[in-house]
Amino acid sequence: MLEVRNLEVSIQAIGILRGVTLEVPGGAMAGLIGRNGAGKTTFMRAVMGLLPYRDGTIHFGGGDLEKVPAHGRSRLGIGYMPEDRRLIPELTVEENTLLPAWASGTANAPARLRKVFEMIPEVAALRERKAAQLSGGQQKLAALARALMCGTRLLLLDEPFEGVAPALAKRLAELIAVLKDEGLSVVVSESDLRHSEGMLDRVFRIDRGTVSLQD
Repeated sequence: MLEVRNLEVSIQAIGILRGVTLEVPGGAMAGLIGRNGAGKTTFMRAVMGLLPYRDGTIHFGGGDLEKVPAHGRSRLGIGYMPEDRRLIPELTVEENTLLPAWASGTANAPARLRKVFEMIPEVAALRERKAAQLSGGQQKLAALARALMCGTRLLLLDEPFEGVAPALAKRLAELIAVLKDEGLSVVVSESDLRHSEGMLDRVFRIDRGTVSLQD
C-alpha cells in the first residue's frame, strides 16, 4: 500500500530524513517510533505532500506520489492527523470534519460523515460546537474524525496520544485498533510503544532521520 524508498528531506538546507525506506502493506498497522526531533512529523508531512523531498520515491497503491498535490492525495484516500490538530477555531466540529472532503470535492461527503460519526460518537455529540470551545482531548478526537473523512485507505496519525489524559489515550487506542477492521493501513507515530505496542504489525524505529525495522 505505502512504499517509501531512500527518502531524503531537508529543511532550510538541514538534512532531516536520510535514506528512509519502509513499507506498510494494505490493512496493516505500523508504528514509527522515535524521540522528539527524530523526524517523525517530517516523514508524515512529506508523504502528505506538505514538504518537498530532494531524493527518493513515495508510492501509494502502486502509483508514484511525486506529482500528486496534497489535496490530490486526499482524493486517493489518504488521511492525516497532525500532532497539533490544526482545527479552525471559528468553525464547528462538523465543519472541521468536512473540510478535507470539501477541499478534495468528495462526492459522498454526507454519507462518509455519517460513517465517521458512527465510528466516533463522541465527536458526533460535539458536531455543533466550535472547535475553539473544545478541550485538548476533544480536539484530538475531532482531528481523528477529520482524518477519517478522506482517509479511507491510509491514515497517518502523528503522536495521537501526546498530551492527553490516560482515559482518553485508552479510548484513542481503542478507536485506532478498530481501524484495522475497516481494512485501513495505518501509520502511528509515538515516542515509545506505551499505547500502541499490542496493535502494531510492524515497528519502525527512527533516529536522527534514519529508519530501521524492529524485529
